[in-house]
Amino acid sequence: MKIGLYFGTFNPIHVGHLVIANYMAEFTDLDQVWLVVTPHNPLKDKSSLLNDRHRYALVQEAIDDNPKLKVTDVEFNLPKPSYTITTLTYLNEKYPQHEFSLIMGEDNLRTFHKWFNHEVILKKHKMFVYPRVLTMQEEQEVHSISRDFLNNYKTHDNVIICEDAPVMKVSSSFIREAIKQGKDVRYLLTEPVYKYIDEMNFYK
Repeated sequence: MKIGLYFGTFNPIHVGHLVIANYMAEFTDLDQVWLVVTPHNPLKDKSSLLNDRHRYALVQEAIDDNPKLKVTDVEFNLPKPSYTITTLTYLNEKYPQHEFSLIMGEDNLRTFHKWFNHEVILKKHKMFVYPRVLTMQEEQEVHSISRDFLNNYKTHDNVIICEDAPVMKVSSSFIREAIKQGKDVRYLLTEPVYKYIDEMNFYK
């Protein structure tokens, strides 16, 4: 099967994540999308993360009724911090019958050259890139990056730009802060995820 890997801390998983995952499963040639719950992103403060197993359970609750979406804890037992190339190597060895691709936002494409062994990833794997609404800071960063540099990636044979993918300006950090302030966020989460977070009293 052709498997798209959608990496994230999913802290918590929200409708924006699910819209992208479902789009990739339905409107590309991918057979399944695996949501890879990351235990520790080197660029994020680990202290803000829920326990790994709780975040895994939240993703499971969110996608339980969709056979094209799957959650995996593959990175939980790999060296930390987690590097994409390490995970890809492990999955390729464990599941040689599958073809693995990456799913990422356009913001990640702009910093892809900073990823560990990014040349190897690009050579061996397809990358499905979806558009994102940029913050003001991100807009400034875009202007500081050479357009030729970005176009080199966008025109690469293994990079698939999914221009029709829905764009949603919602983030896990916004949801965490809203919950902390006592705001109602039920429509930014699936009902099972909302109930789980509410019952466990997370992020308050």
